[in-house]
Amino acid sequence: MIGRLNHVAIAVPDLEAAAAQYRDTLGAKVNPPQDEPDHGVTVVFIDLPNTKIELLYPLGDDSPIAGFLEKNPSGGIHHICYEVEDILAARDTLRAAGARVLGSGEPKIGAHGKPVLFLHPKDFTGTLVELEQVTETLAESV
Repeated sequence: MIGRLNHVAIAVPDLEAAAAQYRDTLGAKVNPPQDEPDHGVTVVFIDLPNTKIELLYPLGDDSPIAGFLEKNPSGGIHHICYEVEDILAARDTLRAAGARVLGSGEPKIGAHGKPVLFLHPKDFTGTLVELEQVTETLAESV
């Protein structure tokens, strides 16, 4: 069901410093910050040859990243994102297997402009999992 690793998301307490570290110390291609108000975050994507790193910073008082950073003041890995061909079929298969889909269970549009869902970390060895649909079918209708 899952395809490529799309990205690893890291919550950071200082977005500019983290982006500079990847750009200046590691020599990575760092994209400009983009606000994602529907998800309560500002993100910076770092392009790697085989995947991406997504730096997450709180956007607004209700940001889920603010709570994560309270528990982990230095930051840390927040979630991993896998690509799927059909997010609704993946959701239904996962639910039938007993996995919990967070939120309403309906996909939201993520930072790449494609439908995403999150799966409960307790169902995946303590790891928050994001699924992102890679085909355009649902994205065009959402």
